[in-house]
Amino acid sequence: MSNVNAESFDCDPVRLTSRVAAIPRLLLPQCCELCAARTCGSLLCAACAEALPRVGAACPVCALPSATESACGACLALPPPYAATVAAFAYAFPIDRLLQRIKYGGRIALAQWAGAALAAALHGPRARRTGRPRPDCIVALPLAAARQRDRGFNQASEIAARVARDTGLPLATPLARITAGPPQTALSWTERGRNVRGAFAVRAPVGGARIALVDDVMTTGATLAEAARTLLHAGAEQVECWVVARTLPP
Repeated sequence: MSNVNAESFDCDPVRLTSRVAAIPRLLLPQCCELCAARTCGSLLCAACAEALPRVGAACPVCALPSATESACGACLALPPPYAATVAAFAYAFPIDRLLQRIKYGGRIALAQWAGAALAAALHGPRARRTGRPRPDCIVALPLAAARQRDRGFNQASEIAARVARDTGLPLATPLARITAGPPQTALSWTERGRNVRGAFAVRAPVGGARIALVDDVMTTGATLAEAARTLLHAGAEQVECWVVARTLPP
């Protein structure tokens, strides 16, 4: 913007906006979301961030525990429609509280933090070791229209926007949620697959695309599996799941 004769901006407006938005966090006192300690512009202090529950040795397909870090028996016996799963954290205290504050408390700033953590996990040693081709685009798991109106936002979209910014991958919106059953959290694990059957539709071409589906939590994987199946049926080449947290067996 310093060159008045230029035909376009000589700076990145998105990056500039992000930096301007960060100024209040740098100037005003910040407290850790978990322990209330003073932080230097971060939502979590260094000690709390370091203590967050992580996923250990895991199956590269479903991100459930696997001592050998190879495909687990369940994925070998009945491969899911998604090719891989990357999870930044295990869904346990206090990650569960932080993600609930996004979904039910409207703490959008935490969605930015969650997206940054997920993007960082994508560069971790386990994520790199798979040798998968880089996805062509990121797709946030959509909410049903009525539920999004009630909530006012889609937490997966907020997280995906930050992941896209940090990875440089484009965001795409080919997927729509066309049915609104009861929330998955209200159902047993066996009921969740039936609840999301036929829940999605593809509204834009995805032929040959490698897609990364982004969501906040993967529990049984039923919702992500149905979304992945829908994209593959529409012609996508490959779908993988990127989630902030993975629910692990007790």
